[in-house]
Amino acid sequence: MKAARRSGYRLLARDVRPDSRKRVALGRALDDIGDASFNVYKDDEGRIILEPHISIPASEAWLFRNQKAIDSVRRGLEEAAGGKAKRASFAQFADNDE
Repeated sequence: MKAARRSGYRLLARDVRPDSRKRVALGRALDDIGDASFNVYKDDEGRIILEPHISIPASEAWLFRNQKAIDSVRRGLEEAAGGKAKRASFAQFADNDE
């Protein structure tokens, strides 16, 4: 499968066979996937592609639809990673009744 190697794929296992229930163990291929779900595609040549995706709660989807907000979050994460973040306390705003 020379085309696959050229397009960024790497071979993780050889001659893997499905079990009696047509399941295939993916083992190491899932080490860095986390708790993703998969969309499954099959092309005209019979290749099966698993595309990982992660669902987010509908209440958080607004952030990904608001370019200005997501840019701000990304900028803040970059600043924090670069050591530019400052610690702050919001204790003065806390409501002790809750």
